[in-house]
Amino acid sequence: MGRGPKQSSESSPDGHRPITQNVYDPGFANEKGAAGYDDAPIQCPPHTTEAKLMRKIDFRVIPFLIVMYFLCFLDRINIGNAVLYNMRKDLKLGTGPKYNDALVIFFVPYILFEIPSNILLKKFTPRIWLSSCLILVGFVTCMQGLVHNFSGLLATRFFLGVFETGVFPGCFYLISMWYKSFEAQRRYTFFFSSTTLAGAFGGLLAAAIGKMQGLRGYSGWRWIFILEGSLTFVVGIIFLFTLPNFPEDSNWLTEDEKAFVKARLAADQGPTAIERPIKLADVLRCFKDYKFLLGGFMYLGLIVTAYGYAYFSPSIIQTFKYTTVQTQLHSVPPWAASFVASLLIAFASDKARHRFSFILFSMAIAVSGYAVLLAVPSTTNNHVNYAALFLLVIGTYSAMPIILCWFQMNLGGHHRRSIGSAWQIAFGNIGGIIAVYAFLHDVPRYRPGYGTGLGFVGISLIATVAYYVACVAQNRERDRRAVDLSVTQFDKAELGDLSPDYRYKL
Repeated sequence: MGRGPKQSSESSPDGHRPITQNVYDPGFANEKGAAGYDDAPIQCPPHTTEAKLMRKIDFRVIPFLIVMYFLCFLDRINIGNAVLYNMRKDLKLGTGPKYNDALVIFFVPYILFEIPSNILLKKFTPRIWLSSCLILVGFVTCMQGLVHNFSGLLATRFFLGVFETGVFPGCFYLISMWYKSFEAQRRYTFFFSSTTLAGAFGGLLAAAIGKMQGLRGYSGWRWIFILEGSLTFVVGIIFLFTLPNFPEDSNWLTEDEKAFVKARLAADQGPTAIERPIKLADVLRCFKDYKFLLGGFMYLGLIVTAYGYAYFSPSIIQTFKYTTVQTQLHSVPPWAASFVASLLIAFASDKARHRFSFILFSMAIAVSGYAVLLAVPSTTNNHVNYAALFLLVIGTYSAMPIILCWFQMNLGGHHRRSIGSAWQIAFGNIGGIIAVYAFLHDVPRYRPGYGTGLGFVGISLIATVAYYVACVAQNRERDRRAVDLSVTQFDKAELGDLSPDYRYKL
């Protein structure tokens, strides 16, 4: 089952003849004379409709991934809430860089093991690999609540990075193998918004759990790690039996439903070559494409702001003269506002079938937040600075899922998408290291941190424009080429988005 790219009535970027769009058309089966991937039309199974099947997939895939990443991100950033409850004193961290060092060591394995993790995910299946990662993340988080010195904190943060490295790129990769390009953005954003939910609930949970100070001889910060880590551990065990796999391996779809899902994705993205394992040559071949580098910088520039806010927002808000509990509660509204705004922007992006302009709009919001924070001293107007934090988190966390979706859905085939999703996230997370040390000095103004974040948003903006120009240029070049009949379906599967038939989404 399958079909070829439909000739859209949309003009190519140079305004000449129509371009070939990798989009599914439910009415394609009624067209005559259209070339298909195997010259057979896509037919939805008679017992269902496409809309019903997609709702079934939505309820079976997205909620699991949202819960998984919500718990992982909560376990990653809860140290920012825990540090307000005597953690520095108990572990003798002082006011120097030890706390920042503990944050940074997380990123070393997290960056290095992204690509190997996605290769292992394909080998062991998402259900086994991602669930195992979640179980180990929960275990290490619990252990983080039992450490007694700086060395123990470093060890647990390191292994937290090891076990969490596969979750985010693996989930993004899995979503991309279920949905068409212009269905994916709102699903990506629903999933990615689990980070903003984790930030919001992290503050609420910390405010409540912190009241357990002294219970059974444990400080409040220890209970934050122990209770939140235990929840992650239990959910990981449940997911070991319930988490969805790739469409081809899902036992909750009938055979004709699997064939339909696979065919509609092939029509949208081209053949995937899932049956062939990823080799080192595939990895090296991907990095000959300069768009890979641009995708990394697009994400890197925003990660600096994302982690700077995630780790230091409680400390920043505390400088507004709030108590510890008030600080935790005031950290919630910016995350909640970001959750709503990012979903609205994602729905608009999917409706418009366009990514570039929505990224620029979101970046402009983040830049305006930085402008206020740099111009207005927090010591003179706390309310204005607090409002600026809303702009900062809304702009950043709205742009990031669109950048990830745009880049990854423009990668054709299992191999390039698996490698590309891991690379973009791994390279981008170098920004986490930068963010950690950017906010080390100039308390309570944090001008070096804000200035660094603003500069990296500029880098992301430049990379985004360059990637857009590259996609437009390559689409035009492929429009001008004569059709090469010597390129087989096997060749197209191996080439992915480098196939002469493929057109990049803008």
